[in-house]
Amino acid sequence: MAPPPATIAQIHERFPTVAFAGASDGRQFDSRQTTLREAVSCTGIGLHSGAELNMRLLPAAANTGIIFVRTDIADREEGTIPALFGSVCDVTLSTKIGNSHGHVVGTIEHLLAALAGLRVDNIIVEIDGPEVPIMDGSAQPFVDLVRGAGLVELEAARRALRVKKPVRVTRGDSYCELLPENGCVFEAEIDFQSSAIGRQAYQLDLMADKFDTHVAGARTFCMLHQVEAMHSAGLALGGSIENAILVDGDVVMNEEGLRSPQEFVQHKLLDAIGDLYLLGLPMIGHYRGYKSGHALHNKLLHALFLEADAFELVSLSDTDNILAAE
Repeated sequence: MAPPPATIAQIHERFPTVAFAGASDGRQFDSRQTTLREAVSCTGIGLHSGAELNMRLLPAAANTGIIFVRTDIADREEGTIPALFGSVCDVTLSTKIGNSHGHVVGTIEHLLAALAGLRVDNIIVEIDGPEVPIMDGSAQPFVDLVRGAGLVELEAARRALRVKKPVRVTRGDSYCELLPENGCVFEAEIDFQSSAIGRQAYQLDLMADKFDTHVAGARTFCMLHQVEAMHSAGLALGGSIENAILVDGDVVMNEEGLRSPQEFVQHKLLDAIGDLYLLGLPMIGHYRGYKSGHALHNKLLHALFLEADAFELVSLSDTDNILAAE
């Protein structure tokens, strides 16, 4: 059994690319890879460490993908971690990636969701600590950061992973699955005992709907008793009502209330979008999750790559010059 791809180059080497015939409904997909127009930076608190962190997003060449670099590590190569599902080393409360040198970057899912939603293919993320700053607990600050930097198209065709047959993973009554679909559809459903949350469902097509209008601003949430347990375990030291929705029983404790009546499930959808961008490529398919989370998402991506006939890589450009660029 081959290990998961460790780089974007390995994905292209291992799986042949075919021409994409296009969506049957005539929908157009972006045909060229993108990166940032200029570097941009931000500072914020780490959700779990409580430490102040500095992060810088830099333009990157075609076929780079998304790469994190720990600038607090003296050897830059040693501090480099590709944002791919094979790099995931922990899925406790967030998604954390690491490398063979033992260096990690955690809480990456909100940033990755912003990059997926804005269709950013190539970027270097420099950070001087072990996690991405939590900001306000949503992806909106990262959307604003990327929009401030601007995007440029590169002279290389965009490739995508197209789901060809269903793949599903379960744990108890929770599940998530990938299904064939013309667009890039994410569908999530949650079910909580708290009446403040309850049962909610939400769906978004990243190719047709505006991610930054419907989902990006949805904040992470937790129950009050969970916060106390996490603090006892040395986690969520930077968590506060400023960067999360806090629920006590059936009551939302945030004075300003919710940003949307469906903010809870919209955040779960945001997490799924970020976690699945660890495919290393945009997806053409349909994600569906019921009471799912980071652990099942990573299990799903591993299950997908174990079934070679469940997907294919496609070029979204009629003139695919990636091979020449490589």
